[in-house]
Amino acid sequence: MHAKTTTTTLTPLALKDAPALIETVFPAQKVSFEAQSERKAGAGQTLTGLGSYWKGRKPLILVRAIVLGSLLPATGDAEADLAIFEKLMAFDDEGLARRALAANAFSASKLQALIPIADPERYFRGRGWRRDLTDDDKLVLYRQALTTLSSYEEKASLGKRPEEVDQDWLYAPVWPEVNRHYAHLGVNAQSLPELVEQLGILRYGHRPRVGDTFCGGGSIPFEAARIGCDAYASDLNPIACMLTWGAFHIVGGSKEEREQLKRDQQALVKKVLAEIDRLGIETDGQGWRAKVFLYCVEVRCPQTGWMVPLLPTLVVSKGYKVTAELVPDPGRKRYDIAIRSDVSDAELKAAELGTVRSDGRGQDPYMVHTVDGREYRTKISTLRGDYKKPDGTTGNQLRLWEKHDFKPRPEDIFQERLYCIQWMRPRDSGKSYDYEFRAVTEEDLERERIVEEYVAKHLAEWQEQGWVPDMRIEPGDKTDEPIRTRGWTHWHHLFNPRQLLLGALMRKQASAFHAFSIFATLDLNSRLSRWNGSGSKGAGGNTSNTFDNQALNTLFNYGHRGVANLQGYLRPNFPIDSLSNAIEKSINCRAADELSSVHPLIPLFITDPPYADAVKYEEITEFFIAWLRKNPPPEFAHWVWDSRRALAIKGEDEDFRRGMVAAYTAMAEHMPDNGMQCVMFTHQDTSVWGDLIGIFWAAGLQVVAAWYIATETTSELKKGGYVQGTVILMLKKRAAGERTGFKQRLLPAVRQEVARQIETMMHLNDTVKTQHGEPVWSDADLQMAGYAAALKVLTAYTHIGGEDVTRYALRPRVRGEVTVVDEIVQQAAETASSLLVPEELSAETWAKLTGIERFVLRMLDMKTTGSTKLDNYQNFAKAFRVTDYSRVMGDMRPNHARLKRISEFASRDLTEATEIGATRLGRLIIALQQRLKDAEPQVIVDQLRGEMADFLEVRPLLVDMLAFIERNSPEPEVRTAAEVLGARLKNLRFGE
Repeated sequence: MHAKTTTTTLTPLALKDAPALIETVFPAQKVSFEAQSERKAGAGQTLTGLGSYWKGRKPLILVRAIVLGSLLPATGDAEADLAIFEKLMAFDDEGLARRALAANAFSASKLQALIPIADPERYFRGRGWRRDLTDDDKLVLYRQALTTLSSYEEKASLGKRPEEVDQDWLYAPVWPEVNRHYAHLGVNAQSLPELVEQLGILRYGHRPRVGDTFCGGGSIPFEAARIGCDAYASDLNPIACMLTWGAFHIVGGSKEEREQLKRDQQALVKKVLAEIDRLGIETDGQGWRAKVFLYCVEVRCPQTGWMVPLLPTLVVSKGYKVTAELVPDPGRKRYDIAIRSDVSDAELKAAELGTVRSDGRGQDPYMVHTVDGREYRTKISTLRGDYKKPDGTTGNQLRLWEKHDFKPRPEDIFQERLYCIQWMRPRDSGKSYDYEFRAVTEEDLERERIVEEYVAKHLAEWQEQGWVPDMRIEPGDKTDEPIRTRGWTHWHHLFNPRQLLLGALMRKQASAFHAFSIFATLDLNSRLSRWNGSGSKGAGGNTSNTFDNQALNTLFNYGHRGVANLQGYLRPNFPIDSLSNAIEKSINCRAADELSSVHPLIPLFITDPPYADAVKYEEITEFFIAWLRKNPPPEFAHWVWDSRRALAIKGEDEDFRRGMVAAYTAMAEHMPDNGMQCVMFTHQDTSVWGDLIGIFWAAGLQVVAAWYIATETTSELKKGGYVQGTVILMLKKRAAGERTGFKQRLLPAVRQEVARQIETMMHLNDTVKTQHGEPVWSDADLQMAGYAAALKVLTAYTHIGGEDVTRYALRPRVRGEVTVVDEIVQQAAETASSLLVPEELSAETWAKLTGIERFVLRMLDMKTTGSTKLDNYQNFAKAFRVTDYSRVMGDMRPNHARLKRISEFASRDLTEATEIGATRLGRLIIALQQRLKDAEPQVIVDQLRGEMADFLEVRPLLVDMLAFIERNSPEPEVRTAAEVLGARLKNLRFGE
């Protein structure tokens, strides 16, 4: 997609004051699914190859949706506007069919089995397609095939992501409809960039400019530029700026830039290989090259005096069935390490236990080894010599390494040894490799000595030239770990001699393009690069990224990849998605509030600020900053190569709020009066709302819309699933002038606005569902819109109860305090919840239910529609003020969430002391369980009557709940039991 100079007749600023589409409609459910699909693509994501260590990139499809939604006008016909928007996102049926065809989702035989085809010979020859068939011919059948699927997720799962499909072909049928829909504005576009430019002229008088002052991995400015916006990007962190530069100039680079990248990569590989081969340190002289060198920490046992290798497992490779065997050498009081291949399954299982073991409680691990039949155990903390200081802090006996150190000294507690090498050799065919794991030989140790001597000779020079770090590791939340657990004090201590040599050879090359290859290599080749030998046979295993979990975790064993195993990183194949030369792109390494010198004004800011972010990028990226700090490539030389931790906006305290208010005030002042801001943040708890709303309020911004995008992931490294949901908050400048409000008047206005917003959206939901079978919004989306409606009312004021909103936003928080924002948000939640009555349950019954009862019945209703997303349960638990929703959950995995079945509730779950047990629904669950055990219906009813003082009054409520359970329970026997008890209660005569 390339931006072109528009030739259509437009009236500049015709949409100057028109509301944007995203203020009224936004297909949040579909955007959520597409965003998750992009996340699941892993390394297939467009920008990930630039630096997978930056995990916080927002999905490009989400950015595209926000930009288009902010530029398109709301015409007054919400249904038609939504239809056009979905076509532009390729979410419509035609777009889905084209995406499915691009993925070859249906084979010829599958199509013939799936749909009736009157003239199959027109399409097929034998079992395949006719060769003379065009894509348009195939689309006829693809369209029919997709009508057999019921949900959007089923249809979209079959196809490629929109960005993976040829854009001209994907959008070919869209432009006549778009131009017709906006004909009254003079729109005449044939591509997304053309449409974006025309909308910018109509709204702002020029091509739209998107700004991101927390640009991070660059996804927001890159996607904005890709669809035709000028892009302004800035970040305090130079690594973020570098990644954004890579998005613009590598992934989005011109033909000339790509050719230069190729030349630079070839030169880098040639020079590095030449020097490695000259030293002879990665070959055995028999045609084998080293694929991975495996190292481990070694420590002296204080009980026996033996040197013991610290290995969490003795399994080297599961696929090749390779283990390490500790062979005692009593004379030297140490262990030789033999490498055994093709061991039995039993031997492989036994080898899973290494010399480092957990205490089983997640606490301090210990070292274990056996001498003369006796087992010795010592805590790792004891080996380090951990102790408490008088001031309560901790210390240990580790020597702090000095600037010239690059390996342990003989007197250090923790030593290091090479214990295995995996070798590779090309097969005669040249198409694949043979692999071998071998024990370390004297020749291998001699090669290690060559490396160590070379590094010792050149380290000072390399550090002076800026080719190897000489930067200290400053203490911090994440950076304390290597200092405390290893005594490492400088960043180059995180790299062993081989890694320093390889890093220096690469850093001698000064091109900006080289920096991406270098950083990818460093991420895989450090003392923090975990060896993963658990895969299938294939290549036998490899090192994992240093930042596989965004921390600086020191390891007892690690791997170093040889140059032959790094070809794909030294010469990476980045995606190509060239950006138009007409698009203006700028990157600045500066704080978010430093916008005074930026010209012209920026009408659309899209930001993902670092609120309460567990990833301390300002600390962990010093791992990379240290390598470029003294001698960056010329393209990056004007940036400040320091993380500037003290200036980074982080945390949740008063300094954080002041920094955020300054940043967003600067953005508000640097956009035109009809400009808009989109702020994305991870939805974690209700305190997020209180602080962030206060910040934007104080910055002179008013909320105009809010949408919720579900992005759920699971990871073994995170010890379970972390649920994430991104809130999309849309803001505009607050109208000039003072406006004072009072809480007692605000609350009725909030209730009225929330009700109006939700009823409007529910009406559109019903209309679309009737026509297309699926609603536009889930209940979670409607709740979010309710919050936005409430905040729109609140943030229109400059004073609440006489207090200036800026003072309100910046004043220190009192623990347990309920602020006016908290009250407004809760009021919105309650108003929204009262309107979101499940189908088949009367409004009268809904009004009488407690929060936990509403939660269970609401989620039971959602379960029948296939909702298994944990964030839905979390959001509704907050909305209904449920204290502990986990007590009623049967599964809390992020994408497999569900309520407990009636039969799964234990007696302890249903006592008067529990939230659900103290309710009428809780009593009904007990009654249903009794019926499942064949208790007589009349006996159960008599018990209910005896236990409930208000039985006659609540009997209709019980009947209504049982009828609802009968229709919605996933357990057939429970549905039967509910039917029986409901009928008995309904027909109960008062004389019985």
